[in-house]
Amino acid sequence: MKTLNEMHLHFPSVSINESFARAAVAAVAGQLDPTLDELCDLKTAVSEAVTNAIIHGYQDTIGVVYIDCRILPDSTIQVRVRDRGCGIADIQKAMEPLYTTSGSERAGLGFAVMKSFTDKLRVQSRLGVGTTVFMEKTFSPRVRCNG
Repeated sequence: MKTLNEMHLHFPSVSINESFARAAVAAVAGQLDPTLDELCDLKTAVSEAVTNAIIHGYQDTIGVVYIDCRILPDSTIQVRVRDRGCGIADIQKAMEPLYTTSGSERAGLGFAVMKSFTDKLRVQSRLGVGTTVFMEKTFSPRVRCNG
């Protein structure tokens, strides 16, 4: 499908950049005139993906988080969040609600939240190479007044 617009972004894997990532993706998604609920869902999913890259992907080191967004003609946004961190040993296990490798300070709901707030979610990972999270959300068509 043809891409109407796209954005590519990378930034250091420090926690303060999570809010920056949310805002950048929201700015791109705004071109599709989403409802406030749709936009909040997307921002939450992006937050979870970026937080996973920062906390789990790079653990106690600083790396780079990459985000790519594509706007498609059918009011769909595709978001890819990628790191070059440690990778995930068992993706299926990691996607189970309440599973975490970070002890009691983490709820283990990141992938469950991403899945519930997007229309499509796919995760690819290789140990020692990194993880890529693909998310897709189609916004409801809106009736616009030209008056």
